Amino acid sequence: MLAGELRLHGVRTLVVERDAEPTRDVRALGLHVRSIEIMDQRGLLDRFLALGRRYPLGGFAGISKPPPDPLDTAHPYVLGIPQTATDRLLAERATELGAEIRRGCALVGLDQDDSGVTAELADGTQLRSRYLVGCDGGRSAVRRLLGVGFPGEPARREWLTGEMELTAPPDEVAAVVTAVRETQKGFGVGPSGAGLYRVVVPAEGVTEDRSIAPTLEEVRQRLRIVAGTDFGVHTPRWLSRFGDATRLAERYRTGRVLLAGDAAHVHPPTGGQGLNLGIQDVVNLGWKLAAEVDGWAPDGLLDSYHTERHPVAADVLDTTRAQAELLSTEPGPQAVRRLVAELMDLEEVNRYLVEKVTAIGVRYDVGAGHDLLGRRLRDVRLTRGRLYELMHRGRGLLLDRTGRLSVAGWADRVDHVVDVSGELDVPAVLLRPDGHVVWVGDDQAALRDRLPAWFGAPVG
Repeated sequence: MLAGELRLHGVRTLVVERDAEPTRDVRALGLHVRSIEIMDQRGLLDRFLALGRRYPLGGFAGISKPPPDPLDTAHPYVLGIPQTATDRLLAERATELGAEIRRGCALVGLDQDDSGVTAELADGTQLRSRYLVGCDGGRSAVRRLLGVGFPGEPARREWLTGEMELTAPPDEVAAVVTAVRETQKGFGVGPSGAGLYRVVVPAEGVTEDRSIAPTLEEVRQRLRIVAGTDFGVHTPRWLSRFGDATRLAERYRTGRVLLAGDAAHVHPPTGGQGLNLGIQDVVNLGWKLAAEVDGWAPDGLLDSYHTERHPVAADVLDTTRAQAELLSTEPGPQAVRRLVAELMDLEEVNRYLVEKVTAIGVRYDVGAGHDLLGRRLRDVRLTRGRLYELMHRGRGLLLDRTGRLSVAGWADRVDHVVDVSGELDVPAVLLRPDGHVVWVGDDQAALRDRLPAWFGAPVG
């Protein structure tokens, strides 16, 4: 995703990928509202909709409630799509835009100076770049080489997972799963397509090295203990294990090296926020890093990546911690779960929790003023189409209902669209490339004062 964002701005970009082939592991299962909006803003959503399935919003820690209506989005659904498909679509997008992807290249060393970063690969190759971003997962080599602290809690629980075939009939599988999930919310067996089932079952304990995949026999044994049957599992496509470790990098930037995605934060998968958090990280970062490379970034713009995204991750970590506790079978957490279920019958509580999980509620501190400031603007209909159709190039955008404003001096970075919308009751809004509002008003002088803070000095 980051490679695609950088290429929108013409930044030469190389992706160095350790694995020789794309993974078959399906760890993430879908996109939440904010990620769906991002794909729409970049003209990618149709590709995802063609391979995904829409599911209703609602619920928290497996507590099912109808979603509040209306939500501040044109996409009030979860898009079920396997991570493997998401990876492929984003890789195709990056290469279409001119990014280079080198597979089978593991990074083993890095060194930086005032002008750039030297990366050393396992085969002895050295690469030189102006910036390097570690998007290399929870066991990030980049984070380790930087010496960035990763405080938090180690895993206390572990689950075995994978895709495999079953001999048990579907109705029997569904009945057993329904019964087990009455007490074991972390258990699941369900169809994942092509005759395969995705299995998630609690492990006996926590292993020292979760990079070592479980055996099929280990999965069978745990299924018999937890569900009373192994469903006749056989022919696994892949097997893996995951835990509930919760950690957050102390800083997202060290000089010319930055961290994003799981390299910056890990947490329990409850609520399906991990992949989405990473996508949203790099859409915040991409245009800022491109601005730095292109030379027009105002002071502090690149540092605002940490300032804005670190607190968002901290909040997601707390949310997943809370959901993990509510999934416990112990009497205390179960009592709290019943209380939360009652509170979620209140629309304000239900809305608050849904907006947390979907990232609709994320608001950056861009200064005081109108309620829209700092929030991402939903896709609104205009007289000549939709707002998100105007954001495919990843540039800033002034949506001007007055027709009296101008972005002269910033036209190489900011599009000016004069149009009206019955869904927007303000004269004009200035949007960053990631869709967040940084100015609202109708005064040209005020607009000219605001533009440099996000888009640098005017040209000409």
